[in-house]
Amino acid sequence: MPALTGPRPQTVADLPDRPDLPLHDFRLRILATSDLHVHISPWDYYADRPSAAAGLARTASLIAAARAEVGASILLDNGDFLQGSPMGDYEAMRSATDASAAGPHPIIATMNALGYDAATLGNHEFSHGLAFLMRQIAHARFPIVSANIAHALGAGPLDDTMLVPPTVILDRQVTNSAGQAQTLRIGVIGLVPPQTTQWDRQQLNGALVTRDILQAAAAHVPALRAAGADIVVALSHSGIGAAFPSPQMENASAALAALPGIDALVAGHTHQTFPSAAFAAGPGIDPVRGLLWGKPAVMPGFYGSHLGVIDLTLHHSDSGWQVAAAQTGLRPIARRSKTGRTVALTRTDPAIIALARPSHRATRAWSKLPLGHNDRMLHSYFSLVTPCPTVRLICRAQTDHVARQLHGGPYADLPLLSAAAPFHCGGRGGPENYTAIPPGPLVLRHVFDLYPHPNTIAALLVTGADLALWLERSFSLFHQITAGAEDAPLIDPDFPSFNFDLIEGLDWTVDLTAAARFDSRGDMRNPTSRRIRALTHQGRPVAPDARFVLATNSYRAAGSGGFAGATPGNTILSGPESSRDVLQAYIARRPTLPEAGPPNWRFAALPGTTALITSALAAADHLSDLAPHRPEPVDLTADGFRRFRLHL
Repeated sequence: MPALTGPRPQTVADLPDRPDLPLHDFRLRILATSDLHVHISPWDYYADRPSAAAGLARTASLIAAARAEVGASILLDNGDFLQGSPMGDYEAMRSATDASAAGPHPIIATMNALGYDAATLGNHEFSHGLAFLMRQIAHARFPIVSANIAHALGAGPLDDTMLVPPTVILDRQVTNSAGQAQTLRIGVIGLVPPQTTQWDRQQLNGALVTRDILQAAAAHVPALRAAGADIVVALSHSGIGAAFPSPQMENASAALAALPGIDALVAGHTHQTFPSAAFAAGPGIDPVRGLLWGKPAVMPGFYGSHLGVIDLTLHHSDSGWQVAAAQTGLRPIARRSKTGRTVALTRTDPAIIALARPSHRATRAWSKLPLGHNDRMLHSYFSLVTPCPTVRLICRAQTDHVARQLHGGPYADLPLLSAAAPFHCGGRGGPENYTAIPPGPLVLRHVFDLYPHPNTIAALLVTGADLALWLERSFSLFHQITAGAEDAPLIDPDFPSFNFDLIEGLDWTVDLTAAARFDSRGDMRNPTSRRIRALTHQGRPVAPDARFVLATNSYRAAGSGGFAGATPGNTILSGPESSRDVLQAYIARRPTLPEAGPPNWRFAALPGTTALITSALAAADHLSDLAPHRPEPVDLTADGFRRFRLHL
């Protein structure tokens, strides 16, 4: 792996004045989207209502306007375009069951219509399997590149047997203010987190391997330059992350920017925006000007929420091209009002709406398939701070399925537990990103709301020691709270909710005065700290050497998230049923959903201590669910959440 040693990489700001260069500069505009997740129409399929804050049909208006403002531009996508919404899942189901479904996927057809120039693969491109991916991208009228995912690894990155081309060179005619025209050759390289083959282990079944992002880029960028690229744009389906390299970085975009030969970057994967005040300034990271190690970079949100724009000013001489200056920015499709509502800033493109309409209508009809009935409100407004009925429902469905599968086998007599995490509970998805299912009929879209990911069912053989560490990993979600503190922030915003696993079948108490044992990435930081107290199973303490079966999903069983005991070697059941199908079948077998049961975990009391959490505006109507903590609404945040005070 390349190390950041020696002189600092040359940046845009370092470029010297060159009196021998022409007086008239050339300009290129780079437009970028990322993490579209099959959001074409401005529609929330989980709630079955319009959305002002999502949809490539809205972003299309921004693309058209941005192109019209300049003479030369390219449009790129940074990956995760093929999976991640009910429309995406409907199309995958249709592809598998309908022999007539041979045309382009709606998202590919939309990207073709918008004239994308290139794209890279994100990790979720593989969520429906390799065969599905290859069938769909065969319809793309633009190159799709990825330099670190391969069928087989060779002696070095340039010797790998690639899945798709690692790079591409795009030619553009650029003209300066004097009317002089030149051909600019733009190299594009794509990169994906190396953990992709672990996350989708069940779907890929060993068919692909990955390389470290920096290792692959360090080989392919010079090769791209040698092939004739005048400038290089990195499509990094990876978060910004640390500025300095470490092996197998999931979020490597900042460290990637330090490599020589890269002129501009598009980051993604973490559903954030850059430039943005959400990032702290630090070595190599300028969140105000949008620079990573001096290189212009954008991260354009998700679901089409933003269009990333990088404007490059280029000098040309006999010695080649140089980036003389750059500007970065984001153009949003919506804004947040003072009351916390989203207000659209762009109109939808009627041609894109028409293109997506058949799949949009079919997805809505499919999502209304009746399944069962529910007698009470199911919501995730407080799923991070109290036992959550939606998570417990998933756990019960997993327990029911695994018990059936293991019946009569060697593990049938072991205690059976179940682990699941909340998915739609705010965070980077915004204050609309909550599950809220009213009493009444349950339909298919509710199952997608409860379980949006295409994981498969799995079960692990674990010990009591594993379970204690599993919960320590989950409950590192919370900041350490000092007894007597007033309005302390409770939840670590960098900790993804899908790693907040709760275990049905156990009871425990959480001591918030203890330091978090793990950080948000799952690395152990305080090995002697212990938050989980009084861990019991059926009223008895859980012995460290006791054996249990733990129902979970394929993502967790593959080791994703860094949970103790979650390894392929401990897997005793693996699919093929999807976790969502397991939940759907559980609901369909019952006339109405059973009660969740008494709470199985709680915070240890901290008299005189208060903490703050955020949730949706509508959460104020359900404060009785937090009764032990005497919740109080406080105010609205700038990004549309309502803050609540809890008495711990």
